[in-house]
Amino acid sequence: MTVPPRGSAIAPSPSMSGTALIWFLLVGLIAGWLAGKVMRGGGYGIIGDMIVGVIGAFIGGWLFGLLGIGAGGLIGAIITAFVGAVILIAILRAIRRV
Repeated sequence: MTVPPRGSAIAPSPSMSGTALIWFLLVGLIAGWLAGKVMRGGGYGIIGDMIVGVIGAFIGGWLFGLLGIGAGGLIGAIITAFVGAVILIAILRAIRRV
């Protein structure tokens, strides 16, 4: 999987191969599960964790791009998605309280 220099560290390209898509979803699943554990939510199930992680990957990639932070490789992609997923969960919880 190639990592773009700016923006989302794991954003899918329009011509993404099947293997890259599987890695993308796997990173989303790991990041969503980790974020659910850290945020004391216990997770959202496999599909929910994957959705949170994938959306978190876009949020984290956008944020890291704004800050000029580059995160390459699988671990960098997981960290980027994890940070975005934690931010997403925090925003969702803040909205629920209102």
